[in-house]
Amino acid sequence: MSDWLQRLEALDTARLAGMRRGVEKESLRAQPTGATLALTPHPTALGSALTHETVTTDFSESQLELITGVHASAEDCVRQLTEIHQAVHRSIGDELMWASSMPCRLPADETIPIGRYGASNIGRAKSVYRMGLGHRYGRRMQTISGIHYNWSLPGLDNTDHFALIRNFRRHSFLLLTLFGASPALCASFVAGRDHGLQPLGDGTLHMPHGTSLRMGRLGYQSDAQSSLSVSYNSLDGYAASLQDALTRPYAAYEKVGIINPGGEYNQLSTTLLQIENEFYGAIRPKRTIRSGERPLHALRERGVEYIEVRCMDLDPFEPVGIAAGTMRFLDIFLLHCWLTDSPDDTPEELGALARNQHRTASAGREPGLMLERRGGEIALRDWGSELLADFAPIADKLDAALGGTPYREALALAVERWSAPDQLPSARVLAAMKARHASSHLDFVAAQSVIARREVLAQPMSEALMERFAKSAQNSLDAQAAIEAADTMDFESFRQRYLEPTQLRG
Repeated sequence: MSDWLQRLEALDTARLAGMRRGVEKESLRAQPTGATLALTPHPTALGSALTHETVTTDFSESQLELITGVHASAEDCVRQLTEIHQAVHRSIGDELMWASSMPCRLPADETIPIGRYGASNIGRAKSVYRMGLGHRYGRRMQTISGIHYNWSLPGLDNTDHFALIRNFRRHSFLLLTLFGASPALCASFVAGRDHGLQPLGDGTLHMPHGTSLRMGRLGYQSDAQSSLSVSYNSLDGYAASLQDALTRPYAAYEKVGIINPGGEYNQLSTTLLQIENEFYGAIRPKRTIRSGERPLHALRERGVEYIEVRCMDLDPFEPVGIAAGTMRFLDIFLLHCWLTDSPDDTPEELGALARNQHRTASAGREPGLMLERRGGEIALRDWGSELLADFAPIADKLDAALGGTPYREALALAVERWSAPDQLPSARVLAAMKARHASSHLDFVAAQSVIARREVLAQPMSEALMERFAKSAQNSLDAQAAIEAADTMDFESFRQRYLEPTQLRG
């Protein structure tokens, strides 16, 4: 028996039962007609985007972010996510929650509204940070939405977490292929840019074998950040790389400046990264932070608490953007990443992994597509088949420990889709667009958004849910008011103090 199978065998039921997950789901608000971005403010009925526990905004005032709690099962996680959707749908009038990761029809870049969080120092800092993102990368890029899957297993230390992360980065092509659902986009997203996409319907561009344009060269990518070579061999090395990026001035951003001639803030700083969250990655090590604490300080002082998977597209065929079976597959995948041998990464491998990601995002369903592995090449299909075969004992172990057969069923569905690529979400998106929506990305996603809304609202929902939601919304507004009333420091002093390099130390 191999070493990793022995480690799997040694995992006890109590530890597997202690596995936890939660979801953060981003989604644009869109007009019910015309598939255009809703330019209305974050609805008051949703409470304060600064302090609400389950509903906030991401980059834009028009971009919702729904946050579940921490759950012991995928079913419970989907149940809460569904309840949040029910409350939000009832609170946003006839606006739609856009069902695709790639955005609806966008207005001119400068008119995409940046998130607003009130007059407190922390609220202003959140808006200024987003203003900086707009200057650095353009506002359109920030309207891309996705699912973040937060996962933990009892007993993992920093070494375990970083070993898991290294293998995740090696094998994430499998997730992009199995769950990528953004092979096409509205031409407004790439207006004025070199994009390399092929025309499909009127106003629609696509990659014929694409899986996730969100995770490719047109998605969350940054030429500036490409100069970073962040190693995941240890917490110390990872933290040192981030600290360098957080404190190193970057010439292009120095030209932008912190304050414009009119006295308004352009960005929080002129360093390569303004704050830790600006670092783009398919996965992040995370630690719950205390009030006013920098995330890097929290990681250094108390270690990794959980990992955040950031490469999952919204599934337009699922009412809440992700299925419980997908969560179970992620559980299997992440356990495999931790259990199996994970050699240290090298600069050469980091480069190869970046190329693999771009190839998979743009052409993951292309017959014969080759990826780089250990200095050679291997067919994406063969590598994925190897991994899926390895997953079987993990699914068996989870079902034996937790009851039923849901993990084996999740894996069986993945294997079925792997053997029939036309059943992958990205292929289904293109097929549905062509068959029923005149090859229009906007028409397809608008229709799926309407279906999702209808299906969510058709599920049982007690009036007590809306009463609880209204109370939470009011509590969040009260909490924001209290934060604003308690501020005694001017914003510039607050900004300088928050960004002080000593705040990054452990």
